[in-house]
Amino acid sequence: MIGGEAVPPTVEAALLIGVVLLEAIVLYVGYGLAERLFGDRIVDRITNA
Repeated sequence: MIGGEAVPPTVEAALLIGVVLLEAIVLYVGYGLAERLFGDRIVDRITNA
C-alpha cells in the first residue's frame, strides 16, 4: 500500500484501519451536518410537491 518494505505489514494494516475509521467519522459528521442544514427543506419539498 505505502510501497516497498519500509513499513511492517502490521503497521500498514493499522494505518489502513485508522484511515478507514477517520473517513467514516468525517462522513458521519458531514452527513449529519447536511441533514441539519437541508433535511427539513427537502422533506417539505417532497411532501408539498
